[in-house]
Amino acid sequence: MAKPKKTPRPKAQTPKGFRDYFGSEVSQRAEMLQTIAGVYHQYGFDALESSAVETVEALGKFLPDVDRPNEGVFAWQEADEDDNGDWLALRYDLTAPLARVYAQHRNDLPTPYRRYAMGPVWRNEKPGPGRFRQFYQCDADTVGTASPAADAEICAMLSDTLEKVGIPRGDYLVRVNNRKVLNGVLETMGLNDDSQRDAVLRTIDKFDKVGESGVRELLGKGRLDASGAYIDGVGLSDDQAGPVLAFLTSKGAGAATTLANLRAAIGASTIGAEGVQELETIADLLNAQGYGPDRIEIDPSVVRGLGYYTGPVFEAELTFEILDEKGRKRQFGSVAGGGRYDDLVKRFTGQSVPATGVSIGVDRLLAALHAKGRMDGTTQGPVVVTVMDRDRMADYQAMVGELRRAGIRAEVYLGNPKNFGNQLKYADKRGSPVAIIEGGDEKTQGVVQIKDLILGAKIAENATLEEWKARPSQFEVPRADLVSKVREILDGQG
Repeated sequence: MAKPKKTPRPKAQTPKGFRDYFGSEVSQRAEMLQTIAGVYHQYGFDALESSAVETVEALGKFLPDVDRPNEGVFAWQEADEDDNGDWLALRYDLTAPLARVYAQHRNDLPTPYRRYAMGPVWRNEKPGPGRFRQFYQCDADTVGTASPAADAEICAMLSDTLEKVGIPRGDYLVRVNNRKVLNGVLETMGLNDDSQRDAVLRTIDKFDKVGESGVRELLGKGRLDASGAYIDGVGLSDDQAGPVLAFLTSKGAGAATTLANLRAAIGASTIGAEGVQELETIADLLNAQGYGPDRIEIDPSVVRGLGYYTGPVFEAELTFEILDEKGRKRQFGSVAGGGRYDDLVKRFTGQSVPATGVSIGVDRLLAALHAKGRMDGTTQGPVVVTVMDRDRMADYQAMVGELRRAGIRAEVYLGNPKNFGNQLKYADKRGSPVAIIEGGDEKTQGVVQIKDLILGAKIAENATLEEWKARPSQFEVPRADLVSKVREILDGQG
């Protein structure tokens, strides 16, 4: 008889492109989400929590950089007897679900509808350094109004949000452009070939990387890239490429100069003039609220989601420098973006519904705060009540109950209490600020020992013997003073 094969043990590893988040990471993200939600709520937006799963049909073809709706998402087919079930997918952003929700419930929702949403999204893309297949987004959108005031409000709210989470003025910039202006430039160029227009759009999107001279070469015959490979150009003449270069380099010292340059770049285009007028209105509205160019500016180099947006687009960029993995200085870059997308709801209703919104990359923001040293990656652990006598567990639970009722995070050590040193090692690993000790002698005398673990660690690391005596890190207090003394120590630790 053949010996049965053992079932192999599963590998204890996360799937490729995913990761686990622990303690402080989860707490810091939750705190940031709460802060962002507070700003959104202050601006009058209501919370919406939609399903994490949508039909592939509802998600549509708005997934960036893919041609088919079920490409780039995690999708599966519902099982039925005839294998004709709907194809479902995890949401890849929070905007496509909003379009479905609004189309489905529009008769019950106010117009305009102002909503914010936050949560994980999933993209079945190739992972890379700092690029995961699951990440968090925080969105705010206004559906049902074409007023540029809605776009200006989103920009102002984005600026306020960045400052509220800890990015000070001067360390960020919200940059605003308009897709209509770009359409006007393309109209002025007189390009009739769709493939050539698409090639021009892809080239414009490279402006931040290759600069004016690089775009000029790519619009013409082509150029050598950094690796020495030759990249074929679009094949435009200098006259044809002129409006694009004028558009990309039209940013002036102030909004008025930039807008004047944009008017020159679009020529007689009606759609281009409409876009410039919207930008002017947005700039005036922001200026009236006190949002100057140190916070929000008109910048024609901003080009986002070329096939997605229909009007104003905006992007929040962090301007401070950090060191990369090779020790080189570089700017942190974009942490949020959005714009106007007036055609998304139309897929469901057949009627154009104006909409505008923004999405903040929470993980990017957290990484930025860590890189800038404004978040240390640790959170304070609980006060640990040690166990000196396992038969007196009720006494220790009574202590921890008092601390919790006073609003102090606390726990009883539930491991093997035989080795007291292991209990303190546990408290250290938990990042605990205070340890409570009550042995038999303390119980008889009606006192407890309270050990300031933070101060004790600092003293052990830096202090002389005299300083040890001058700055005790362990206190004996009456049992009745347990809570007040612990609170006093915690307040002293900040």
